Amino acid sequence: MRHILGVSAFYHDSAAALLRDGEIVAAAQEERFTRRKNDERFPSQAIDFCLRQGGLKPSDLDAVVFYDKPVTKFVRSIETWLSVAPRGFPSFVRVLPEWFAGRLNLPETIREEIPGLAPGCEVLFAQHHQSHAASAFYPSPFAEAAILTVDGVGEYATTTVAHGQGNRINLLQELRFPHSLGLLYSSFTAYCGFHVNSGEYKLMGLAPYGEPKYAPLIREHLLDLKPDGSFRLNLDYFGFLGGDSMTNERFHTLFGGPPRKPVDPLEQRHMDLARSVQLVTEEVLLGLARHARQLTGSPNLCLAGGVALNCVANGIIQREGLFDRLWIQPAAGDAGAALGAALAVWFQPPEGPAPQRIPVENDSMQGSLLGPEFSDGEIDSVLVAKGARFHRLAPNELIPRVVELLRGEKVVGWVQGRMEFGPRALGNRSILGDARSPKMQSVMNLKIKFRESFRPFAPIVPVEQVAKYFEFTGSSPYMLIVAPVNEALRLPPSPGVTGLDRLRHPRSTIPAVTHVDYSARLQTVDRHVNPLLHELLTAFGSATGSDVLVNTSFNIRGEPIVCSPEDSYRCFLKTEMDALVLGSFLLIRTEQPQTGVEGADRVLVEELEKTSVVPHSSGPKLKEEPREWRKFSVVWGLAAGIAIYLLHRRGRIGDPGWLAWEAVALAVLVTGIIKPAWYRTPYRAVMTVTYYVGKPMSKVLVSLFFALGITPFGIVMRWLGKDPLELRRPANLGSYWKTPTPLRGFRRLS
Repeated sequence: MRHILGVSAFYHDSAAALLRDGEIVAAAQEERFTRRKNDERFPSQAIDFCLRQGGLKPSDLDAVVFYDKPVTKFVRSIETWLSVAPRGFPSFVRVLPEWFAGRLNLPETIREEIPGLAPGCEVLFAQHHQSHAASAFYPSPFAEAAILTVDGVGEYATTTVAHGQGNRINLLQELRFPHSLGLLYSSFTAYCGFHVNSGEYKLMGLAPYGEPKYAPLIREHLLDLKPDGSFRLNLDYFGFLGGDSMTNERFHTLFGGPPRKPVDPLEQRHMDLARSVQLVTEEVLLGLARHARQLTGSPNLCLAGGVALNCVANGIIQREGLFDRLWIQPAAGDAGAALGAALAVWFQPPEGPAPQRIPVENDSMQGSLLGPEFSDGEIDSVLVAKGARFHRLAPNELIPRVVELLRGEKVVGWVQGRMEFGPRALGNRSILGDARSPKMQSVMNLKIKFRESFRPFAPIVPVEQVAKYFEFTGSSPYMLIVAPVNEALRLPPSPGVTGLDRLRHPRSTIPAVTHVDYSARLQTVDRHVNPLLHELLTAFGSATGSDVLVNTSFNIRGEPIVCSPEDSYRCFLKTEMDALVLGSFLLIRTEQPQTGVEGADRVLVEELEKTSVVPHSSGPKLKEEPREWRKFSVVWGLAAGIAIYLLHRRGRIGDPGWLAWEAVALAVLVTGIIKPAWYRTPYRAVMTVTYYVGKPMSKVLVSLFFALGITPFGIVMRWLGKDPLELRRPANLGSYWKTPTPLRGFRRLS
């Protein structure tokens, strides 16, 4: 058997995925274990889970594949700084030390982070958009398909069109940095007061409350879109090349004022901006899809990259009828690229024959249920340790009891089986409610999720019943397509109501999942993929006449989706959720000994005391692991021993005082191996001092390098007409498509 581990890290949503002979064994994001949303750090805990799920040790791995080419990405960063210097100083000072801290020598970093890898285990590197394309095509049900990947930026590419056939993917054309649809959308995300790389879905949810008043300005000033789908940004309006801000003063003047602060109220202008950029994004994606169809001639389309999570645009592409079938990678962002990197190496190996690929009827993602699961025995142990009050129900009792709760407009946490891979909760780490309830959306947003009231919720419905409620045929198992609610279920709009006030007026007979534009982010449930959830929906339909439930992710604002029973119980206590179903166990909120914020905070403190992960802070980010303390004690013990030995050599032999110090050094070595936790405090003290002294010094050195090296060299380079990013390329060309960057092999970092 051949085992391949895929890894993505260091930017956002780091993740790991494990293949066994090309079959997906496990995949998970690091954030689910560390409880740090969008965690970008090396996915050590996700890797540990994948290995446990596969019954493997690190020495059993045949290859570890990183999802992009870090040296190429570093070169692109250097070219960017040279192209805009003396601008770019803030990002240079912030980013350059991170590159030299481990990103530039990733083979060594990976072997340090995954101790125990066999000498024969290869460390390989895929290209960023190659990883996205592989994640989209290889798990899909298609033997042949057009592949469209769209995101912020990889190494250089921001958009690619490829053709998948059998086990081969041929990259055909690409658009390159800094011209990026993802960066355009993220610029408006930041301008409207949401966080880049996590708030784009908020902007998408806000869009239906506005009018596309600013779309003409975007088309005229910000974007040059060609008939073949290629485009170019007018960089005079953006700040991401020269600093940490996505936009600049010219952008702000064009759209009527400074960026919104996250604490500021939303104005109609922000809603109109959201609607405008959403409309332009849909137009661009439609143009790209048309071009992909023309270029490949394929009736099938696969999508990946962060922009593929724009489910409104996905629904428009499907309804446009450009392709017979559409498949979207459920973990379309950088997390899914970890899986894509592993699949790319499996189906297009560096050497030897490529294995045959046999598409699975629906897909090979197993419902994207690829994370950890917990037995009833494990759940029971956790609940007993927490002092929770619970009922253990037989299989024939569980579903009727949950249906009874849902019929009573109760909000139910639902944790079953393996955790989902990707940003959506698909029915195994979900919060459920009755879609018919007019108050359910506001209750869930304000009392359960603690998030903005305008955010819509998704419906889940048995796949065989979907046409009864939505203008949609087929399946949408991963909540990645928006479809209109059937006309027969709609209610007329209230006259004179605009903006966020529209939220208070029901739009249909399933108001909790109907957005203000009569759309819904749809998830269909197949009895073969998730039989328990399908059974619940069917039973609810039999009891109420409606087969639709609200499904939202089991987490609160600012936290990742829950993973373990501990996470679930803690989140349950922190909200006003009415009930929690963990495996076979039912917990009722009013029966719990600790509820509300005080009880939840106590549980949270207990968990943080036990965890090995240091919560994010402005101070040093230290590895709180026994092996780090052991390394600390051993290194300092050896240093002390060597120093004492050298003093002895200088004539101090036999001095009882020095012998005592030598004994201390030996004790450090021995206790460091036996009791490394004793060295936690001195380790933290030394590392903290190093952080607060070394960090300012490194900033001074990096600043000097930028002032004396990057800036004059960049100015001279531009004076000589060198333009590596083609920032001064004419903006009136007939097409901006380029030949893809050649695939240089998995063994080359660059």
